[in-house]
Amino acid sequence: MTGNLPFFSLEGVDGSGKSTQLALLIEHFQKSGRTTISVREPGGTPVSNAIRALLLDPANDIRPTAELLLYSAARAQLVESVIAPALQAGKIVLADRFGWSTLAYQGFGRGLDQDVIRSLLKIACNDVWPTHSFLLDISVSAMRARLEAGGRPADRMERESQDFFTRVREGYLSIAAQNSQRFTVLDGAQAPEHLHRLIVKKLADFGI
Repeated sequence: MTGNLPFFSLEGVDGSGKSTQLALLIEHFQKSGRTTISVREPGGTPVSNAIRALLLDPANDIRPTAELLLYSAARAQLVESVIAPALQAGKIVLADRFGWSTLAYQGFGRGLDQDVIRSLLKIACNDVWPTHSFLLDISVSAMRARLEAGGRPADRMERESQDFFTRVREGYLSIAAQNSQRFTVLDGAQAPEHLHRLIVKKLADFGI
């Protein structure tokens, strides 16, 4: 499965507004009559959801390499069971994170070998990869404020240190700069409606 697939991901640190933009895009495509599915990572299948529960449970002490492998397993299940069949059926696929997030979180955040991560991404995804990704960039302090305002207990990943999320954010920006043709970087502090309009305008470049 190659070429410009109708597959797009929203990327960014926790609390950057990905879920809000995903919901706005789903509503937009429903109004236009386009067949769309949305997925989130990790998750999207019974197996992937079970892995998500393990990864995000604060009670679990998961080592970095094990964490990487769990995310990869959840992604492999999602690609084969949901994303690839949807693309083959001509549907638009919108993802709340995809493989870029593993490079940012486990590569830059955890300091794991990025060549190893890329090898695992190839195994898990084969040649299924977003045509374009939108990075919603916010400061770590803004991230913390949004998470606290959400009112729910922090999960295992959200409990990570300021330094960890600084590395993740810087990693995302580095990844986007190195893959500039595949990324649109947006200021996640802007109003959701404005961000939505910018994303829709960019998607029009792909005939979406």
